[in-house]
Amino acid sequence: MTNTKTLADRVVLITGASRGLGYATAMEAARRGAHVVAVARTVGGLEELDDAVQAEGGSATLVPLDLRDGDAIDRLGAAIFERWGKLDGFVANAGQLGVLSPVSHIKPDEFDKVIATNLTANYRLVRSLDLLLRKSDAGRAVFMSSSAARSARPFWGLYAASKAALDALAKSYAGEANQSSLRVNVFYPGAVRTAMRAKAMPGENPETLPTPQEIAPRIVDLLEPSLSENGRLFDMATGRFEDL
Repeated sequence: MTNTKTLADRVVLITGASRGLGYATAMEAARRGAHVVAVARTVGGLEELDDAVQAEGGSATLVPLDLRDGDAIDRLGAAIFERWGKLDGFVANAGQLGVLSPVSHIKPDEFDKVIATNLTANYRLVRSLDLLLRKSDAGRAVFMSSSAARSARPFWGLYAASKAALDALAKSYAGEANQSSLRVNVFYPGAVRTAMRAKAMPGENPETLPTPQEIAPRIVDLLEPSLSENGRLFDMATGRFEDL
């Protein structure tokens, strides 16, 4: 898809937008003309994003927010309604790796933190943003997940469980959107040169991996009004859609 202003006059919310894939996705959406609502905990990263977006002629609204704060997510939805009355795109990108550990060794607070970020926060976001997405003529929701949801390798149980549950949540939500103009899909980015990947694979040479900037256009393609897929998974490893 050519990088033109195909998202002009559209409002797109992206979580985890202060670095990595979220930052690159926000930049790509802004390049296509979207106004980006950038959500992250790190104020400095959001400010850097805002400077970069403005330097390319785009616009953004910065929302410093801990996604484990459900009441704040509710307030975010209300603020978007008051300002725009709709939301055209939502990229659920924020996530935590947690610990790579035998399941029996995972501490309860670590388990709760990862589930809260990777799963519960996205349920709260859907609860807050659904009506706004349905008020768009072509609402689009993209949930960033991982092939770990399917492989569930030893020591990856916590992360895998959180992403498998997210996939299930997204699949159900997509089915509920079938009779509307809303489209809900899941994206597996594969191995990407990010801080999370470096934490998971400390011995890996990052130079062998694609950058977030290389992956971001494929994510933003799922926000396009022309997209027809719903309840599907786009896997970067194969470069195509498949059933969830």
